[in-house]
Amino acid sequence: MTSFDPDRAARALLDLRAAGARLERLDPPLGPRSETEGAAAQRALARRLGADPPAGFKVGATARTMQEYLGLSGPAAGFIAASGLHASGAALRHADFTRPGVECELAVRLARDLPPAPCTREQAAEAVGAVMAGIELVENRYGDLKALGTPALVADRVFHAAAVLGAGVEAWHGLDLATLPGRMTVDGAPVGEGKGGDLLGHPLECLAWLAGSEVAAAFGGLRAGQVVMLGSVTPPIWLDTPATVSVTFPPLPEVRLRLA
Repeated sequence: MTSFDPDRAARALLDLRAAGARLERLDPPLGPRSETEGAAAQRALARRLGADPPAGFKVGATARTMQEYLGLSGPAAGFIAASGLHASGAALRHADFTRPGVECELAVRLARDLPPAPCTREQAAEAVGAVMAGIELVENRYGDLKALGTPALVADRVFHAAAVLGAGVEAWHGLDLATLPGRMTVDGAPVGEGKGGDLLGHPLECLAWLAGSEVAAAFGGLRAGQVVMLGSVTPPIWLDTPATVSVTFPPLPEVRLRLA
């Protein structure tokens, strides 16, 4: 069997993006054949983008509705580059993204490292320094997801384009994260809602999953200061035109994005 070259796969992904082409599939030996190979290609992609170590990670498909929407059997993760991490109120250009969409997310900032190993929710909680509301900006650059396959989707960071974060709350331990109500609006109109418990039963289960994932192993674990987007409580809302997006998870501060 021909050996897999993560850097060659990363180059192919960047070439497709530069050409504005859809990612339909990556056939062997170019494409990854397992999630381990997909994670290796993702780290090679991070190196080529100058994003290793990354500013953080996104965890996708942590809600059943998102797994059904994406046709995945479980969560998947991708790195977040520092250049794609923004504070609430950010104004980005709609034209800079391919078929952009937005998601209603909870996020955390790590206060300590988490090694690439099996992790409990309690261990994950001990590593969290702050909790915040977030908006993930995603791109639909794919054809048939079943034909593409999960390993290639992982290599390409699972739809990720950018992240916008609200102000972090460090005194979060008294909050019941599972019952926090999430709500997203576009140009003031409600477009989706859910609760923290929609994310693997509890948001911090998503962080625990990430610590033990192939992606965390490929990057050598999670580091203090990194941000982790824990998943969306709503399906993505695709934006055909510029719009202003708001996400709230009371009592966390609101987060806003203007896609102009």
